[in-house]
Amino acid sequence: MSYLNVGEIRKDFPILERDVKSRKIIYFDNAASSLKPIQVVEAIREFYMYEYSNIYRGVYTLSQKATERYEDAREKVRKFINAESFEEVIFTYGATDSINMVAYSYGLSNLREGDEILLTVMEHHSNILPWINIASMTGAKVKFADITSDGDLDYRELESEITEKTKIVAVTGMSNVLGTIVDVKSIARKVHEMGGVILVDGAQSVPHMPTNVKDLEIDFLAFSGHKMLGPTGIGVLWVRKDLLKELKPFRYGGGAVREVDTERVEYLEPPHKFEAGTPNIVGAIGLGVAIEYLEKVGLENVRKHEEELTKYTLKRFEEVEDMIEVYGPLDTSKRGGIISFNLKNLDSNLVGTLLDSYGIAVRTGKHCAHILHKKINQEGTVRVSYYLYNTFEEIDKFISALHEIVDIT
Repeated sequence: MSYLNVGEIRKDFPILERDVKSRKIIYFDNAASSLKPIQVVEAIREFYMYEYSNIYRGVYTLSQKATERYEDAREKVRKFINAESFEEVIFTYGATDSINMVAYSYGLSNLREGDEILLTVMEHHSNILPWINIASMTGAKVKFADITSDGDLDYRELESEITEKTKIVAVTGMSNVLGTIVDVKSIARKVHEMGGVILVDGAQSVPHMPTNVKDLEIDFLAFSGHKMLGPTGIGVLWVRKDLLKELKPFRYGGGAVREVDTERVEYLEPPHKFEAGTPNIVGAIGLGVAIEYLEKVGLENVRKHEEELTKYTLKRFEEVEDMIEVYGPLDTSKRGGIISFNLKNLDSNLVGTLLDSYGIAVRTGKHCAHILHKKINQEGTVRVSYYLYNTFEEIDKFISALHEIVDIT
């Protein structure tokens, strides 16, 4: 069953008509970065060609119009995640930048020796390395919650690790390797009971399913534009409004201040206080158009479509079950459209290279998740990841290619 008119959607992505190795490209690397629809590309082109100006500081028409476009994009983000106020939406350069902002703007000021930061073994390096560094600077301790044998988060262990010492919990909304969807709401309630705060790395979850920050009861949300049909170099940090006063700027410079003299600095109100320098104006505008596209399609439909693709893939994998090892929950209600696997006795990079000869783009290696790969005892994995323009026919070609690879190796 299809929840989307994928045939019509694919017309908006001309790159899908490109031939690679004399075959029509099959793009299964959406967890790394999504493709861009014509609407986003044209919006960026139009702005650069006919509307471009720097924002805020100009009284002339172009600057005023550009400022309106930039702030309109912020409002689209606010509605997209159901934030209370535009003040809560800070534009960054990506999810990595957003997480670093929380680490240095909040963590550095609020963590003390003996405090604990709780992560999970599923985290991307972007949600590990900033916390390790902040811990070394403050004397705090980083701890890791484990996963179960089927690739789900071990909630019992995680909750037992949340104590009064736990000041920050930073957890992925969806694993970029296992596809595991995390119940962040239940974690948030436990964290708040103990007086801590929770950051969610939404890089994988926000582009693929509805996200309501009020309903999730979280404190910080980080995500990137380039994984959700938008351009690179633009991201979002959402901060719960009553925490904004506790954040110090991560960057200092023009555009973030109201008044400066030799002895005093008066900063602008959030979010501008945290957006020093010339921002990625066109990136924000492109992200706004990408959000419009996703809202028109419907995130609920995207989620259902990807769940059906994932279910179909796992069923087809049974044809080579003696040669394949799949990682993560087999229950598709608990995972997104990400499947990591290995063909037994074959290096993941070799499998990726062979799939490329069929025009199939997949990701191979450790996916910036070394701790998780050590946990599953693998030097690397092959990852396929789906989005709204992927089809069951593409999966059939992918499975056929796997059959041939198994036969020739």
